[in-house]
Amino acid sequence: MSEYTLQLAEKESRVRDLLSPFINKGESLLPLDVFASVEQHYRQRAEFRIWHEGVDLYHIMFNQETKQQYRVDSFPVASLLINQVMTDVINKVKINPVLRKKLFQIDYLSATTNQIVVSMLYHTQLGPAWEIAIQALQKELSEQYDIHFIGRAKKQKLVVSQDFVTERLAIHNKVYTFKHIENSFTQPNAQVNCRMIEWVATHTQDISGDLLELYCGAGNFTIPLSDYFDRVVATEISKTSVNAAQFNIAANHLDNCTILRMSSEEFVQAKNKEREFRRLAAVNLDEYNFSTVLVDPPRAGLDDDTIAMISRYDNIIYISCNPETLADNLATLTLTHEIVRSALFDQFPFTHHIESGVILKKR
Repeated sequence: MSEYTLQLAEKESRVRDLLSPFINKGESLLPLDVFASVEQHYRQRAEFRIWHEGVDLYHIMFNQETKQQYRVDSFPVASLLINQVMTDVINKVKINPVLRKKLFQIDYLSATTNQIVVSMLYHTQLGPAWEIAIQALQKELSEQYDIHFIGRAKKQKLVVSQDFVTERLAIHNKVYTFKHIENSFTQPNAQVNCRMIEWVATHTQDISGDLLELYCGAGNFTIPLSDYFDRVVATEISKTSVNAAQFNIAANHLDNCTILRMSSEEFVQAKNKEREFRRLAAVNLDEYNFSTVLVDPPRAGLDDDTIAMISRYDNIIYISCNPETLADNLATLTLTHEIVRSALFDQFPFTHHIESGVILKKR
């Protein structure tokens, strides 16, 4: 049995243990759907610190346990495109005194469409000489790659051409277009992400009515699930992600999605009519027939008021990046709902991180 198979089995056991108090049905356990990852080249983004050693320059990472640094000349977990580009970029930058000066980090964001954005972070302000040098490098590397450079320093962001990649994901044989912007949240593992969206779509395709989504990001679930619900209202607090979600709605020619720039706490206040928001002036929430709510919260999970609000709906889809806080929230949610499906999505092979999901129906 491979190291990965053993680790995945450990994650499966951990999720089962955390969910077991909530999914016991008589003598049997509700099945846990497990979606494995490929073992290499699954990550579409990577971040590296840059180490200066005389005339040499190279990527480094830090051991999470010992905090010791180690040199990284290749990174098998990242996409093949990132591995190819990181080698060419560092070799070009190390011989260019303008581009290497006070460079301390390089971030790579790739897409399965073979686009890549390279963000270079500096401890000094970037001037005209840097812009000339990076434009020349982009022109040279564009002969091999669909590549776009960004320079960042304190209170400074210089975009050479564009700050995003265009991703295309096939969900149940239909291709959806997404704008993924650098320095904003995107799911790192495209293959497992597609399986995760398909899992949600498969188990909600027979549900009618409208969908409410909290923590929608750039519309990772919003866009595909719009084909399965009458209308979708989705909330997100990040301005960058909201703008990307609006772009993605237009790019996919959708007319049944509304994105609101609101936190989940603010949406609860609006839904409970505790507070009025000018940004809701054109949206009458009472006109919607929300049968289902999807939440994909940060690691801290859901606050008590949000849990109370989503408990009113017949169907709850809960995607979690922290099974411990998922279990904490389920202690309350299962007072009114029962789990009908559960899943483990291995977005992060060879790490302790776990992405999981449950679908609940009102008792």
